[in-house]
Amino acid sequence: MVQRKELNFEGQNIYIGIDVHLKTWHVSILTESGCLKKHSQQSSAQALFEHLKKHYPNGNYLSAYEAGFSGFSTYYSLLDFGIECLPVHAADIPTGQYESVMKTDAIDSTKIARALKSGLLRGIYIPKKEVLDDRNVMRLRITLKRQLSGYKSRVKHLLYNNGVIYPECFQNSKSHWSKRYLKWVHEDVQLLSESRNSLDLLLRQVELFRKSLLEITRLVRTLSRNGRYGEAYENIVSIPGIGMITGMCLLTEIGDIHRFRNERQFASYLGLVPTSHSSGEKTSHGEMTFRGNKRLGPLLVESALVAIRQDRALAAAYGEYCKRMLPQEAIIRITRKLSNRILIILKSGKKYEHDRCY
Repeated sequence: MVQRKELNFEGQNIYIGIDVHLKTWHVSILTESGCLKKHSQQSSAQALFEHLKKHYPNGNYLSAYEAGFSGFSTYYSLLDFGIECLPVHAADIPTGQYESVMKTDAIDSTKIARALKSGLLRGIYIPKKEVLDDRNVMRLRITLKRQLSGYKSRVKHLLYNNGVIYPECFQNSKSHWSKRYLKWVHEDVQLLSESRNSLDLLLRQVELFRKSLLEITRLVRTLSRNGRYGEAYENIVSIPGIGMITGMCLLTEIGDIHRFRNERQFASYLGLVPTSHSSGEKTSHGEMTFRGNKRLGPLLVESALVAIRQDRALAAAYGEYCKRMLPQEAIIRITRKLSNRILIILKSGKKYEHDRCY
């Protein structure tokens, strides 16, 4: 009788590439010897763990997946089953020509597994669980504010479309959306039609979003006093141009400030470094890189516009820049200076010293 030897991968790394979808995961498993197996399964970390335990017992399980719609839930669920995981940016996965023109789930998962085995993958920053909800609150506020602005624009467009003439007291757009303005729109505005259902519906949406925005702003104020942010929050809002909302957005998005080695790396994260093309002795710089946090960059530009009116050092620098470039280019330079100040303040744990040339 032939004795069958049990499989044992003890001491061996098992590399797992996962193409994550809502209902299914396409998985490619690669051993140190190069043996590749692929399968499709339900989107469950437990199902993957049971498969690995059966077919690759006692191995060191190392996985990677392309961070997307599932966020960090896949990472934390795999970690719960002892499977080390590396969420990666889609653009950072090495891709050959064949893989770019023949894109399938199986090819994608295999590409991830091979890159993981070769040590070519660089993981993205993984925030702590307790910070995730705070960050989502700040992102929701940005979304609500954008939607509120959209509904306000629709109301204005509807008034213009119906030939509504603004009274003298509302000719200045700064007076719009005050209590007096809303009273006028609700009570005195008449559209071309006898009814004004469309306007009333839009006004109700504006009121709904304003209430939601007020509620979430109060929540943000409460979060700013939380022990997780208390000292860092007080330090960051001492920087000119940085208020409560921008400060909390920075703290919840950045997480661990010490993950940035230098000012350029931090500026790159914010999307404040230009693209660069170098060949031989010729080097050219283009527009701001598309790689970067899409929420923080615009917020910091707004902060820079405020900062040049509050800090003499930044005001002087802005004036010098404007002598040799357009104002919109100069304000980007000031935003970069502001990002340097943010990095220094958060790393040092000290408050900002006004008019100091950092």
